[in-house]
Order: sequence, then structure tokens, then C-alpha cells
Amino acid sequence: MRELDAAAIGRWASACVHSLDALRPEINGINVYPVADSDTGSNMHHTVSGAWHALNDAPPPGSAGEALAVLAKGAVAAAKGNSGVILSQVLRGLAEALADRTVDGPALAAALGHADEVATGAVARPVAGTMLSVLHAVNAAVSCASGDLDEVARTAAEAAAEALEHTPQQLPVLARAGVVDAGGRGVVAVLDALLEVVTGTEHAHDHPLTAHGHGHGEPALYAWEVMFLLEDAEEAALPVLRKALSGLGDSVTVAADGAGSHAVHVHCADIGAAIEAALDAGRPRRIRVEPLLTPAPLQPGGGLDRTVVVVVRGEGLAEVIRAENVAVLSVPAGSVPSVEEMLGLITETTGNHVTVLAGGPDLTTVADNAAGHAMAGDRDVVVIPCASPVQVLAALAVHDPARRTNDDVVAMAEAAAATRRGEVLFASGEALSVVGRAQAGDVLGLVDGEVVRIEPAAEANLLEAAITVLARLLGPGGELVTVVTGVDAPPDVEEVLTGWLRGEHPEVELVCYSGRQTDAVLLIGVE
Repeated sequence: MRELDAAAIGRWASACVHSLDALRPEINGINVYPVADSDTGSNMHHTVSGAWHALNDAPPPGSAGEALAVLAKGAVAAAKGNSGVILSQVLRGLAEALADRTVDGPALAAALGHADEVATGAVARPVAGTMLSVLHAVNAAVSCASGDLDEVARTAAEAAAEALEHTPQQLPVLARAGVVDAGGRGVVAVLDALLEVVTGTEHAHDHPLTAHGHGHGEPALYAWEVMFLLEDAEEAALPVLRKALSGLGDSVTVAADGAGSHAVHVHCADIGAAIEAALDAGRPRRIRVEPLLTPAPLQPGGGLDRTVVVVVRGEGLAEVIRAENVAVLSVPAGSVPSVEEMLGLITETTGNHVTVLAGGPDLTTVADNAAGHAMAGDRDVVVIPCASPVQVLAALAVHDPARRTNDDVVAMAEAAAATRRGEVLFASGEALSVVGRAQAGDVLGLVDGEVVRIEPAAEANLLEAAITVLARLLGPGGELVTVVTGVDAPPDVEEVLTGWLRGEHPEVELVCYSGRQTDAVLLIGVE
């Protein structure tokens, strides 16, 4: 087949319905994220069935683009669950990109890229290791494709299958359950069906991974899945609604159907607050509320029912921590994570006890808010406050999963509190300190939050400021110096500080990490 026409789109929709119907038990059986409620396969089948019925009930479309537009509108109206909403947005993205185009290979490639963007844009907090990751991989694989229709369809299906196999490495809860992502499995089925229609031959990937670790007691009701269609909403009201729902819970999607309506989805503990937020934005209708159950906790590696997670600024530092198999939320400079992002960090782990290491006072405040949120369920969440990321590193250095939980928390808290901290940064504006007045652009050296050195911008010497800070920190003594370098750090900073320590404090060890943070040139800790 060289081009997709309206009849081929109809056959694809029918094939999706049959494939997802056959795969429902398998997909439901591996559904452990965002909650193990065993309904992802059913939700995706219900969504695509609604799209297919809408196409069958409509006047015969004149083109593939028109057929896709009908499918997309029907899918948004019928969408169930997070996976169903995202699938409806894939169809919407395809419809928008192919509205006035002949659906050949290059057009399909471009449309799959747009579908990825639209689906991702509908999700308030995209998470790696989900069906969105599978869509990203498809987009990347076909982005430079210029072949014919069957080549692009085959590339998309194979890229999706390969990406699905990687989802357990991207999302810890999948790895611990021994499964691939359920929504991603559905995406593979949809693209397999498309390839079958294009080539006329059967094409299916087998994924035999099954869930384990369930059945450890009865799950407890702690939240609700709230869904509705939103009419008469102004575009300006949608970000406000998304933010309000993100503060109430997680798995937030606000998905347009291309004709003025939006399918809204949220997991939350307060149904009334979700509906009130909708009333502020537009007119909700077809409201559906279903109980959401906490999954019985999956047993993490080592048989210990607890996890340590971290929230810091600086992607380089986040990568260092992830390399130690610790879940990390990396926050951009100048911003704080949303409640939903913090809840995601906490609830995407296994274990009834979660210890949060927050690398700054403002991050600690957000973590405390999330720890007491109803969506945290029955988890025992403890936040260890850290004034600097170097204190996070100190706490992780003494973390011992073999210790009793309370003893381990105390050890990490004591290590963080005992770590003296320093910073070298650029002044963002005029300020008065105990050592003088600083102007914007001056280099500041700080010890435990107090300015101890000011280098005027015209003659600023970052290394001299760093040595001043380090000397103050080592005044009471110390055994280990940890330095986290920002994007503006001098390239020879490790060499210079090592030389200074060799002459002044030969007994002290230096460890240097590239944090790539933008809010400080250097972060220094002394233990």
C-alpha cells in the first residue's frame, strides 16, 4: 500500500479494537503503574472502541484525515483512564497532522512526531518508562524517515517494541515487578495493527513478562479516579485547571478533542475539589468517579520495604545520584517542584517507608507538603532537611539498607547536619553583608549562609574566593571535602584546591563532582 485512505483508517481502527480486546488480560495483568488496578488494557480497548463506533456512525469520510478526525473526537469522548486519554491524543495528533495531506510515508512519519508532541502536552507530569517514552522512541525513529508507507510503518512498530523492552530500566516500579509498561504494550499493539493494514500481513510482538509481587494483603482505598468532559473552557483557564488538579493529586491530563471539548483525568483524594476546579474553568459533564486502590507494596531488592529518594537542583548532580540506584527529581534553577512532581517521586517507589533527602530549604518545604498529602497513601514518609546538596551527598554516604529503618534515618540526618557547607556564587543584585556591600555580578563566598568574602566583579577571582571559603570551613577541622561544580566553575578548580589542601591540610581528602548547577559556581561541604 502506497497511501492510507479513509477505508484503510477504518480497517486500522477495527484491527485496534480486535487486538486490544485479545490483549486485555495480558495488559491488565502487567498494569502496576501508576496504580496496580489492572484496567489499562480495558481502558485502552474502551477508548479505541468508542473511536471505532464514532467512525461507523458518522457519514462516510472523504479522506484519511477526515476519518482520523472522527476517530479522535470519538476517542476523547470515550476515553477511560490515563492510558485512554493519552491514546485519544495520539489519534488527535495524527488527525491534525494529516488533515489536508496525502498519507504516504513521509506524511505518516511527520504525523507520528506530532502525535507524540500532542500526547505529551496533555500530561501534566510526563514520566519516563511509560507509554509516552514509547511514543518518544517512535518519533525519534521516524523523524528522518523518507521511505514509503510500509517502511515508515515498520520502523514505527519496531521502534515501539524495542522501546517497550527498555521501560523497566526507566521506571523502577516496573523493574521491581518484572514487567514492561502496560500502556506502552498497548501502543505497540496499535502500531502493529497499523503495520498489518499497510502490509496486509500479520505482525505482532510477544511480550511474556508477567507481574509478580501482588497479593500481600488487601489493598486500601485512598483515592479516586475522576474523569469528565469539559465544555466552554477558555484556553487561559486550562493551565490554571491543570495546576489546581496537580495540587490535588497525580496522573493529571487535560486533553483536547480538536473541536472545543477537553477530556480531564486526575487521581485525587478530594472529588469535590476536583469538580470545583472544573467549574471554575468551564462546564464539566459526563463526570465519572471510580475508586482507586493502593497497590500492595512490591518487595524491593534486598527484601527491605523502604526506599530513599532525592530532590536536588543540577542535572549533573542528579546523574551522579542516579548512578547509585537512587530515584532523583532534578529541579531547574529558580523553580520549585509541583506537588504532583513530589508525589510522583514518593509514590513511584516501592516500600511503605520513604526517606526524602531535599537539597535546599525551599525543596524541603515542598517535600514536607507532599509527605502529608492524602495521595501518599499509607506510606510512612520522612523528610530529612538539607540546606545544600552537599549535605544530601553526606547523608547518602552513610545510608545503609541493612540497618534498621529508624537507625538509618537518624544516621543520615546526623551526617547531613554535621556537614558544614559553603558556596561561591555571583551576586544577583546589590546587598549588604557583614564584610561589606556587594553589587550585582560580584563573586560571593558564603559559609553556612553568611558572606565571608566579596570579590568585585571587575577583578573577581573565583578560585581565591573558593580557597577563603574552604579555609573557613576547615577551621574547626575536617576529614573530607566535597565540591560540586556549576556550569561557571573554572576548569582547573579541582587542581587548584587539591594543591592548596596538599600544602595546608594534607590529611584532608577532596572529592569533586560536576553538578552543572546554574545557581552557584561551587558548592562545598566539609565532613
